[in-house]
Amino acid sequence: MRVCIVGAGAIGGFLGTRLAATGGVAVSALARGDTLAALRAKGWRLQQGDALLRAPLARAAEDPRDLGPQDLVIIAVKGPALPALAPTLTPLLDAGTVVLPAMNGVPWWFGDGLAALGPAPLESVDPGGRIAVAIPTGRVIGCVVHVSSSLAEPGLVSHGSGHGLIIGEPDGAESERVRQLGELLGRAGFEVTCSNRIRYAVWYKLWGNMTMNPVSALTGALTDRILDDELVRALCTNAMREAAAIGARIGCDVRESPEDRQQVTRKLGAIKTSMLQDVEAGKPIELDSLVGTVREIGQRVGIATPTIDALFGLTRLFGRVRGLYP
Repeated sequence: MRVCIVGAGAIGGFLGTRLAATGGVAVSALARGDTLAALRAKGWRLQQGDALLRAPLARAAEDPRDLGPQDLVIIAVKGPALPALAPTLTPLLDAGTVVLPAMNGVPWWFGDGLAALGPAPLESVDPGGRIAVAIPTGRVIGCVVHVSSSLAEPGLVSHGSGHGLIIGEPDGAESERVRQLGELLGRAGFEVTCSNRIRYAVWYKLWGNMTMNPVSALTGALTDRILDDELVRALCTNAMREAAAIGARIGCDVRESPEDRQQVTRKLGAIKTSMLQDVEAGKPIELDSLVGTVREIGQRVGIATPTIDALFGLTRLFGRVRGLYP
């Protein structure tokens, strides 16, 4: 089986190494710079506690044309990179290629088929609909990643916690390709849930981290300190209530209270969010897929989002001042 990881960072490298280690899977990487050089020199590498897992790399390239058609393409790049990248991925795709987006926040396919949102693409995550043209929803199996990992150095992933993956057809149908993909990922050591409500799974994860990420970026605080501050926690709670009301309009009803979800986050300990990691590394922040798209969806379904608007505006300005947001 031919698998290509597009974006061999903390999540892509984790997925790629585990898949390559199963055997019977040729796992290539689309990468660049120091990551590309490290993969070519040392193959897939994953640090898990004191153990270093190594796995063979099929091929690594900066140009998709050098890799050719794949059976499975796993997209693990940051959201801001995808609109420009997606049209270049055509050489990886043939008639039967499945695309699995292992990304943060709301994906480009999320609104496809949702009558409440209308036919237009979500501009916040797919400006001009360019991603949807390059990667139609029919190719996609939705994915929600419940894994914490980081890059110790280019090409070397350090696993923190979690092995959970939720996958499913965007339209909620049960399918043979989801079953087969679930078996493949299960053999690679992942805890796989095949869901007929993948859109809800996306929204539920977003509901939990759409506040922690921007607040941590603005303040530099880890999640435990955010929750310890009663005023900041109240801000997060209000934003989550607005997002829950939006979810109810689009078939993604969240039954928990914000306070219940915050207790789950608290039990995970002092976490440095992905957005804070990006700020510290001077990388573009994934604000649109985590916050901007919630605001856009709220506007489409007629739900006011004053708290989300304020959080989005503050973080957007923060990012622009530092050159981390366009």
